[in-house]
Amino acid sequence: METGNQIQVIVIAEAPVAGLVNTRLTPPLRPREAALVAEAALADTLDVVAAVPAARRLLVLDGAPGAWLPAGFDVIGQRGSGPDERLAAAFADAYAALPLPMVLIGPDTPQVTAVMLDDAVASLESGEADAVFGPAANGGCWLLGLRRPDRSLLAGVPMNAPEAGRILLERLAGDGLRVALAPRLTDLSGFDAAEQVASQIPASRFAATFTATASGLSTA
Repeated sequence: METGNQIQVIVIAEAPVAGLVNTRLTPPLRPREAALVAEAALADTLDVVAAVPAARRLLVLDGAPGAWLPAGFDVIGQRGSGPDERLAAAFADAYAALPLPMVLIGPDTPQVTAVMLDDAVASLESGEADAVFGPAANGGCWLLGLRRPDRSLLAGVPMNAPEAGRILLERLAGDGLRVALAPRLTDLSGFDAAEQVASQIPASRFAATFTATASGLSTA
């Protein structure tokens, strides 16, 4: 389905700097290896987003862009002291620049497909839903779509805790919003989860990078 002319797709991410990203994979990976895995996951995610029709594609970045950033993205910095504040600010800043519905994801589900994102976009664009929620296997949320920003939905949500998804979904429903559900995905919450994701997308850069670093563990 060709959609997306009246929507924004947002990726919120950290630049893949050793010691700062994918720390849940260290150990067994070394910080530099975890950063390479993070870069591959981010590059795969951005390529999928680039394939989804949208009025604007926005990267909300903590750090500086690198060669992994494809053409067609606006880039702004993150604001806020915690994950909940940074997510709320990403929605607010995107909407202030272009008042259209928004679908936001992170780089920790590189197995996301253009079809998944297009379905989320279509739910908002058609008016069938006021919000879209993508549950993560670890209890969190890998996708959130909103027709307009609402800081109160995210304020105080412990985004890195297992109950984050439940709390957020309860807030969406409690506000009377019509919520569409995206597929449940495993995110890169640890080494075993990353191994599972790599097995789902064997032809991806993420899988190639993760497999190369993991194979080095057995020979170290």
